Amino acid sequence: MGAPRPHASPLAWAIGLALAPAVALAGPAGPAAPAAPARAQGGDTLATLRLTVVRDSQPVAAAIVRTAGVPARQTDASGRLVLRLAPGPSTVVVTRLGLAPDTISLQLRAGQDTAVVVAMRELAHTTETIVVAATRAERRIEDTPLRVEVVDQEEVAEKSAMTPGDITMMLNETSGLRVQTTSPSLGGAGVRIQGLRGRYALLLADGLPLYGGSAGGLGLLQIPPVDLGRAEIIKGTASALYGASALAGVINLVSRRPADEARRELLLNQTTRGGSDAVFFLGAPLGARSRWGTTLLASAHRQSRNDLDGDGWADMPGYRRAVVRPRLFFDDRARRSLFATAGVTIEEREGGTMPGRLAPDGGAFAEGLGTVRADAGLAGRWVRASGDVVSARASAMEQRHRHRIGTVLERDAHRTWFAEIAAALPRGRTTWVAGASVQEDDYQNRAVPGFDYTFRAPSLFGQVDVDAARWAVLSGSARYDAHSRYGGVVSPRLSVLLRAPEAASGWTARFSVGRGSFAPVPHTEETEVTGLSPLRPLGLLVAERATSASVDLGGPLETRSGRVELNATLFASRVDGAVHAVEDTGATPSGARRLRLENAPIPTRTWGFEVIGRLLRGPARVTVSYAYTRATEWDDARPLAGTTRDATLIPRHTVGAVASVEDEERGRIGVELYYTGRQRLEGNPFRP
Repeated sequence: MGAPRPHASPLAWAIGLALAPAVALAGPAGPAAPAAPARAQGGDTLATLRLTVVRDSQPVAAAIVRTAGVPARQTDASGRLVLRLAPGPSTVVVTRLGLAPDTISLQLRAGQDTAVVVAMRELAHTTETIVVAATRAERRIEDTPLRVEVVDQEEVAEKSAMTPGDITMMLNETSGLRVQTTSPSLGGAGVRIQGLRGRYALLLADGLPLYGGSAGGLGLLQIPPVDLGRAEIIKGTASALYGASALAGVINLVSRRPADEARRELLLNQTTRGGSDAVFFLGAPLGARSRWGTTLLASAHRQSRNDLDGDGWADMPGYRRAVVRPRLFFDDRARRSLFATAGVTIEEREGGTMPGRLAPDGGAFAEGLGTVRADAGLAGRWVRASGDVVSARASAMEQRHRHRIGTVLERDAHRTWFAEIAAALPRGRTTWVAGASVQEDDYQNRAVPGFDYTFRAPSLFGQVDVDAARWAVLSGSARYDAHSRYGGVVSPRLSVLLRAPEAASGWTARFSVGRGSFAPVPHTEETEVTGLSPLRPLGLLVAERATSASVDLGGPLETRSGRVELNATLFASRVDGAVHAVEDTGATPSGARRLRLENAPIPTRTWGFEVIGRLLRGPARVTVSYAYTRATEWDDARPLAGTTRDATLIPRHTVGAVASVEDEERGRIGVELYYTGRQRLEGNPFRP
């Protein structure tokens, strides 16, 4: 940045699409502004700002320039733009697809010219800026119409030090998310987004479905967070963006990138309950000034089985797990980037009765689960000279289970493969996105016939982002999935961002509504506990359909006590045809009651609100959050009555409070307090 720039700071929150994949949008743009002649007449009431945007001393054409009072403009072929602005303090934001956004603040005087050179830089490792959240666009988080919550690197590092074996704490302490235990004896857990069941939440790794179409109850517990850079979260139906598996929302785990110098980390952890973790992380460039870099995660984890209440049953399962994940990055710091990853996870879990203890029937009850998962993913991205972006990505995953429930042993295999190609086309203030994808999910169970399936879903999707004015951004998207079992489904979504006037700078309102679907499978929270042996053959099920809406209001306040950041969200959703596991007549040879799956005749309705407040004062930070959630569902215990009940495992009230003080030389100290209200429980399918 050249003089006379008073101060400039790169924007840390540029959210970009990904790891190649998906598409990125540069932001809105208008036609290039004609160069205005330099003037310094005494009667001139406006100031002239002459911008020159460069990268590595080369002009940057089609850079988007935004400032209050004028429509968004873009630089010409020589990287220049002339603006006529009101005198006084002015903030100018400059963005360009594939480059890090920049912000300049300066004082303009009436009748005078001010010349500024903006030296833009490459996004820190282009593949690092994946925008899961929002609109497949390289936009600042403040400019995204769809609300995206980000768990940043600092928070990830803090939770990694506390629980290096899994990501449950990192997600559980995010407002609106709840990691709910689904299989107490084996420790299975799913993440509920705004009260909806865990099977509706899509878990991605760098924008790729490396954990399959549904991660299952143990997916969260098998992901070490040490090699994560951040997590990006979309709440509410996101099928228009990511297909049928994103009925409740999307959680995208973004990996750490290699630094300019080799970095090695070794984390050892021991708990008072017999848990041990050893995690090694390596990140390094492949040679000096190399365009290639790599990272490696290798970890080993174990946990002793614990009976905390002395009833003879394991309350904390024992497990042994090993994880290896290398990643390879390429970035020519111009137009091309490439990302590749592979991973292997091996785990053995053990629950059931403790050694020497018996179940109520007078015998021991063994429960265990063995998992072997392997995956691979590849993503590439090419920015054309015109500014258009073409991206492609693909992944494959296979996961094998060996599940023992008493005397029953089930063996199964899950496979998922995925491929996508897309293009983002910025045109003035409008950016168009179009693409096609295909995903196949395959399940085979050797022990229980009748539940095997192969679902294939080719898809077409499109999106348009429009910067209608400085204070309004519109985003609309739609997706068509041709599901091999449940037929064609259209999933639309519309989002609007409104900015407050300059007097209330920083305050925004977001409105979003979307509709999506979910393809029923035999795996539910109930069958994760019982296995498929008690389940009756599937009848005629229809796809579950959901509609969600949200209103979000947030912004800063400057007070005597410091800077306060407030955010409030009101949300509601409706799921039609939600699949329930209903008790049936009869029992299995092992004594488990029979179950059957059927679509509920009454919608599942969820609504509530979240409030988050942060106080920042010097090195101190205090965060307080409160969430209220109400959910009703079909009362399958009285199917003929056609009544509803409070949904299971959804507390109405959750409260969190975190206070910390940080000093760069001395470190950080803090305290965290959390409260979870009462929730209705479901009956035990093994209990008479």
